[in-house]
Parts: sequence; C-alpha cells; structure tokens
Amino acid sequence: MFKKSLLIVALLATAAGCSTVKDKVDMAKDRVEYREQPLVRDVKMGMTKEQVLTLGGTPSSQYTRKVKPGSCNNYVLSREGQEQVYSIGFDSAGRVDAKGFETCESADHY
Repeated sequence: MFKKSLLIVALLATAAGCSTVKDKVDMAKDRVEYREQPLVRDVKMGMTKEQVLTLGGTPSSQYTRKVKPGSCNNYVLSREGQEQVYSIGFDSAGRVDAKGFETCESADHY
C-alpha cells in the first residue's frame, strides 16, 4: 500500500513538473516573438503611466490591483495574425513596477 501511494505521489509530481516546463517554454517563446513590439522593447521599470500611454496607446483594459497598491494596464499585442496578452503594472505613484506576458488579474497574486 505504501509503495502504491509513493508511486502515485511521484507520478503526480512528475506530471506537475511537466506542465511547468511547458509553461516556461511558451513564455520564453512569447518573449522572443514579441520582443520588438514597442511596449515590450521600450517600456522600462520606473517609467510613468503617461510615458507608457504615449508608447502603447489606450490599453485593452485597466485593473486596480488588490495585492500591491496601484493599477495595471492590459494590452493585446498582435503579430502575424496571432494575439498575445501583455500587462504593465504601476505602483501607487504611477510608475512601472511590473510587466509581463500575462493578464493583470493573473499577475496580481505576487
């Protein structure tokens, strides 16, 4: 019985690890494919919200963060008919403190 339980735990851990690796590979691929988009290439940590809006225009949606004080803009990047979400987070002073290939809502748990 103990060996069966141990085997099940090992299989579940292996399966969980595989999905994590795939997610990391997909994220790395997204970074490469979209790195020349102005929002990805030119937005730097510490920039003001106004500077980001000048570069990227109106976001697809805005989100008030719940974990860290501040706000976040969701953008949809397009390349060769493919769309990719990209978010830029702002601290309570309106400066960039986070950015990445996920929605603001999914990033708001760190």
